[in-house]
Amino acid sequence: MGTNPPVCDFGAKIQDFTLPDPVTGTTVSLDDVKGPNGTLIVFICNHCPYVMAVIDRLVRDAKALRALGIGVVAISSNDVETYPQDGPDQMAALAREHGFSFPYLYDESQDIARAFGAVCTPDFFGYNTAGELQYRGRLDASNRQAGPTDARRELYEAMKQVAETGKGPETQVASIGCSIKWKS
Repeated sequence: MGTNPPVCDFGAKIQDFTLPDPVTGTTVSLDDVKGPNGTLIVFICNHCPYVMAVIDRLVRDAKALRALGIGVVAISSNDVETYPQDGPDQMAALAREHGFSFPYLYDESQDIARAFGAVCTPDFFGYNTAGELQYRGRLDASNRQAGPTDARRELYEAMKQVAETGKGPETQVASIGCSIKWKS
């Protein structure tokens, strides 16, 4: 059974972070990923069937959003003691396999997931240039399986609107996914 995040808390401020990037071996901060027209923070992990169902669509939409001046970053916060497939080496392999054009960061302490209020994977946080939350919906109609190929690109459309107007859509459908695997 999937977990849904709460509805968008319009105007909530973006949280600062500096996290390791297992792909490049560097650290990446919020300032490194902010886009001139907004920022999208996505909490994902390697083992979640909901993430795997949309991973190629996420890569596609992230590339398109970056072309619109939206900075994109993915973060994994799962407990790797319990879920070793979500560890840094596996994260780097997944990013390379799917051709991520954005950083995939490791939140070992889980402090960043808690600061954002992330609850599931995938969980999308779309901010305007002022760092105000404007989107907390889903990528599209996919769930544990990819939706139809012609599914409306809800995340892309919402973030395009944020880039153009600074405001997200008033009506948003919450994402669904596996709960974040918190440390005991």
